[in-house]
Amino acid sequence: MELPLSDPFISIAIILIVSKTFGYVFTKLKQPSAMGEIVGGIIIGTSVLNLIQTTESLEFLSELGVVLLLFLAGLETDIEEFKRVGGPAFLIASGGVVIPFILGYLTTLPFTHSKMASLMMGGVLTATSVSLTASVLMEMKKLRSKEGASILAAAVVDDVLGILVLTVLVAINTTGTISLEEIGELLGEAALFFGAVLVLGIPVVKRLIRLSSRITLPESTVAFALAVVMSLAFLAEEFRIAGITGAYLAGLLIGQTDEARRISDKVTTIAYALPVPVFLVGIGIHTDIRVFYAGGASTLALIGVYALVAALGKVVGCGAGALLSSFKPKEALRVGIGMIPRMEVALIMLTVGKGEGVLTSTLFSVGVAMTIITTLVTPSLLVWSFRE
Repeated sequence: MELPLSDPFISIAIILIVSKTFGYVFTKLKQPSAMGEIVGGIIIGTSVLNLIQTTESLEFLSELGVVLLLFLAGLETDIEEFKRVGGPAFLIASGGVVIPFILGYLTTLPFTHSKMASLMMGGVLTATSVSLTASVLMEMKKLRSKEGASILAAAVVDDVLGILVLTVLVAINTTGTISLEEIGELLGEAALFFGAVLVLGIPVVKRLIRLSSRITLPESTVAFALAVVMSLAFLAEEFRIAGITGAYLAGLLIGQTDEARRISDKVTTIAYALPVPVFLVGIGIHTDIRVFYAGGASTLALIGVYALVAALGKVVGCGAGALLSSFKPKEALRVGIGMIPRMEVALIMLTVGKGEGVLTSTLFSVGVAMTIITTLVTPSLLVWSFRE
């Protein structure tokens, strides 16, 4: 048997076993399962064992995993709550997007010598993953505190803004220009797409889902829901917008239907049984840790600077937004720390950036290292910040 393995069936079998085994081990270590899956991917990838060769079928499953993750994120977004949280959450999230984006761009530019690559690395830092923060706050019985509620609400806004940033960056890369006029035009197109889909899509999707429930075949409603996801992902790309933006909007639309919970449960089963593990383990497979020592001190310095900027950017940006919302300094610090972790959305941005040819293997690996570092440091920082 030749290595690396190129047969898709045995490759998927190995990926699934590694995904669930390492994910379980990391949950026992009180770390996110996604981190375990990435580490497992690094071990079976080119960095260590070199077991798996990436093929078109694995790439497709990975892309499907990304689309379904964003669809599920959209399903979990409560539009009414989104409207209610209003000013404070928007200020916190805006600071946590603008400051890390600028710092990420400025600090990586001397290393990349590419405006587009540095813009994408800045964009990656806009994302926040509060699943780890939520679990730590829950253990400390602080999830329903003023800070906990603000972190969760701001994370919703943060996701939307982050997706908009990614949408603009992908469009800029497609057109090959970085002018303020072009950015304004792209933002206008994105806003038009969002508005048209949300206004026209809700009644259409509600009717479609209702009609699909009359088809007496197994999982007809789920199949129609997935058809909506794929259709909006396609339309988004036709509008020069990232396909995952369409998937997120599909989640928002279907989240307004009576079948939302059942569809969410079914799609979660489908997603986490196959495409999402392929995506997460694939992150590790694509991460070549040899670039760290092969690149010498400059690559290690970039990892350190990038991870530091990732943490400080959220503390300063989100903290400033909290202070403007009349939070006390210590409360604002807690909010900023709670917004530090990056995971799913950041990894999706890295994957899109690599797929678009913007990010090199080295920059991709640096981004993965940043997600691991920010995830590891957050729990202890949160516990420290809540000490009286």
